[in-house]
Order: sequence, then C-alpha cells, then structure tokens
Amino acid sequence: MPHDTQAINKNRQNLEGLESVWVFGYGSLIFKADFPYIERRAARIDNWQRRFWQGSHDHRGTPEAPGRVLTLVEVPGTTCRGMAYKVTPDVFAHLDHREKNGYLRFETAFHFDDGTEAQGLVYIATEENEAWLGPASEHDIAAHIAKSEGPSGPNDEYVLRLAEALRAMDEDDPHVFMIADYLSQP
Repeated sequence: MPHDTQAINKNRQNLEGLESVWVFGYGSLIFKADFPYIERRAARIDNWQRRFWQGSHDHRGTPEAPGRVLTLVEVPGTTCRGMAYKVTPDVFAHLDHREKNGYLRFETAFHFDDGTEAQGLVYIATEENEAWLGPASEHDIAAHIAKSEGPSGPNDEYVLRLAEALRAMDEDDPHVFMIADYLSQP
C-alpha cells in the first residue's frame, strides 16, 4: 500500500448525508486538535494498543530519515484510551491529509467514560503500508526518535507531549512512558 492513503480513505466509508461522525485520537490527535469539532470526550476502544511502529515521512521525519509515530496493533483483551471528537464529515478532508502517511480509516465501537457507546472511525497504519517500521525495543525506538525531525518538529516533542497528555488523562501506557523516560534522560 502506498504512503499516501488519501484517495483510499475517501472511498472507504461513505460519509455523505451524515450530520456528524466520531473520530478517535490515540496519539497526536489527543493533544493537537487542529480541526473544528462539535464535541470532545474521553473514550476507549477495545482490543488495541498504541505502538511506535509507524514511520513518519511527512510530519516527524523526512523521506530520507523517517521518524517514528504511533499506530495501533490488535491485542485481544486490551484497551486504548484516547479522545473522541464528533466532527462534521467535511473535516475528514483535513484528517485524511493529516493521516495520509499509510493510515487507513477503520470503523469501531467507542466506549465513553459515562458508560455510553458510539460507532466511529479510527486511523490505523497496518504492516501492509510502505511506511511501516515495525516492532523494536523501547530503547531502540527512543534512540531513533531522539535523532528524528520533520516539518511538524522534533520527533521527541511528539512523544513527550503525548506522555504529558496521557498523564493528564490518568492513563497508564507503559510503552509510551518508557520511551518518554528514555528521551528525558541526559
């Protein structure tokens, strides 16, 4: 699958005629909502974990030296907490561009903190995309991130801001926190 997934995502779900759609953020969408939204709520999705296994050629790295950013990997019995945004369908033109580097939109159930649920969309980069970097130890991921930078800024900034946002949500994510700890060491 190519890096640029905008055209693929445009055809994955028919959003015509809908007044609003929920989208789930588990990485930078938690702390950088650069789009209009109707509502923002903490939520979780089940059977997924965050992992810094996706390459970033367009935001936190370059084509010659990609950074590492998050994707989700399926792990039955786990949960991933993040932020859900209710948006109008036209916002997906911006989101599809923002998440174009190998991410596809998938539909899933969102579980809100008040016990209610809704169906929504989440962007996931799978191992079939050209930007996939795959698993590595948290130490090796941190070393890679420490030397990466792209048009959106230093790669370590992404990790540290996410760790701060997750702590503010009282969310424990050992993978993210271990990488952030490595990056914070002198």
